[in-house]
Amino acid sequence: MTKAAPLWPPLWPWSLFAAMIAAAGLPIYIHAPKFYVDTYGTSLTALGLTLAALRLIDVVQDPLLGWLAEAGRKRRAALVWGAAMVMALAMIGLFAIAPPIAPLAWFAITLALLFSGFSFLTIVFYAQGVEKAALLGPTGHFRLAGWRETGSLLGVSLAAVAPVVLGSFTDRPFTGFAAGFALLALVAVVTMRREWTAAPATQTPADAVGLFRPILADPLSRRLLLIALLNAAPVAVTSTLFLFFVESRLGAPGLEGPLLLLFFLSAAASAPFWSRSAARFGAKRSLLAAMALAIAAFLWAVALREGDALPFAVICTASGAALGADLTLLPALFARRLSALGKGEGAAFGLWSFMSKLSLALAAATLLPALSAAGFTPGTDNPPDALLALSLLYAALPCALKLIAMALLVTTETAETAETHA
Repeated sequence: MTKAAPLWPPLWPWSLFAAMIAAAGLPIYIHAPKFYVDTYGTSLTALGLTLAALRLIDVVQDPLLGWLAEAGRKRRAALVWGAAMVMALAMIGLFAIAPPIAPLAWFAITLALLFSGFSFLTIVFYAQGVEKAALLGPTGHFRLAGWRETGSLLGVSLAAVAPVVLGSFTDRPFTGFAAGFALLALVAVVTMRREWTAAPATQTPADAVGLFRPILADPLSRRLLLIALLNAAPVAVTSTLFLFFVESRLGAPGLEGPLLLLFFLSAAASAPFWSRSAARFGAKRSLLAAMALAIAAFLWAVALREGDALPFAVICTASGAALGADLTLLPALFARRLSALGKGEGAAFGLWSFMSKLSLALAAATLLPALSAAGFTPGTDNPPDALLALSLLYAALPCALKLIAMALLVTTETAETAETHA
């Protein structure tokens, strides 16, 4: 019997690296559009279409980055260093440097670089996790997921509130945010330097299609990818509209930071619980329970009005706890299936990353223009119809999308039966 690797200290670098990646993910969707609206007067519609166009690049890019992660297994350490430095420089350009060209064009260029580095590191990191988890015993995928996603959620929490906190000490909080991220990237890459020792692939197909074929030919893998797309959509919707909801619907400017911190800390605190729950009750049951919790909590947000910051804090706590299951269990299920298939982890997580970001692209392409068409204008007294549209898009739409994901999961065989189909 393989002896399980100890939990401490070998897994803490995975938490730190996950925190670094996460800090450049969802928080950028929260901060960047509002920063460019407030600082440079860029229109919501233009930003939404730009974000959508950038994410659609991933239709080609993420699968290719997955191929690169697989083909470059022997050079992963160098590739990781390069991608991390690209992210750090792009973050500084996005937030700390006044655009030397048209703000919208600078926004697009720096985000394209940031997202490219983010995508590659995410793919390589999760692919490497498949091999690492195999050394941790029968529950290794869920154990590693607990460490990894807790770190990821703590990174999201820190990045979500850092500009707000820094704003209390400086009139350029996003400059400090960008510099802090660059330092975090350096430390995270150094701590993970011994982990990029992937064994050479047993067989490397001559083209990218050959790498993706085993994953796409597997019914369970395809189903998990579709669930990932549907389940990421509610988070994409709420992250795109969060700041506008708190400022204009709740009338609580200044509380965005504490509420975001509450949400992500709740998710981080729940991640170990969901990991243990999956090991005891099964991943499918645990995920369905979390989805039901998310709907029950978030549907309440439709009825919130100005001054309802306290009820919204309760919603943030409950929905954050549900998010912990989404981020912990779904990637672990996918990794477990890849381990059973025994091939193409890098390419597979290229597809996984694409599914997650496709949700963000669709949200940016549709929600911001729809909100603008409904008559909503940030930072002004909006008419009741515009505020109602904001509430329905922010709260009701995610619940409907989550119900669809639940229905698909109910009819899906997951980790409990995956090995019998390998």
